[in-house]
Amino acid sequence: MTMQMNPYLLFAGSAAEALDFYRSVLGGELDVTRFGEFMPDAGDDADKVMHGQLTTPAGHVLMASDVPTGMGQPPGNGTVCLSGDDVVLRDHFTGLAEGGEVTVALEKQMWGDEFGELTDRFGVRWMVDLTPPASS
Repeated sequence: MTMQMNPYLLFAGSAAEALDFYRSVLGGELDVTRFGEFMPDAGDDADKVMHGQLTTPAGHVLMASDVPTGMGQPPGNGTVCLSGDDVVLRDHFTGLAEGGEVTVALEKQMWGDEFGELTDRFGVRWMVDLTPPASS
């Protein structure tokens, strides 16, 4: 039996735009289901995302949805962390920062990794930790 843990982000109407943005940065396949597809009486929520899933080329899964009208503001989204030794993480950091705010520049830290933090243009916080490649 295998188990996987995936981030699930909640938005107040911008889930589709956010998922498209994340696909443009991270690559991968995007599958989106709208409320109107399953709920004929969805009204103003018909075009909102009921469930969206981005599966990246690296096999990571990022999911998201919009909170339906009347359910209040979505709760805080927490932080998504990307880590590893693939230098493409630098490009991901730069892409995710477009239109957002870098709170910690991606640079070498005292523990030896390159690390940075940002809040993207959708208000989602990201941490990127690039570990040095293992020496052989």
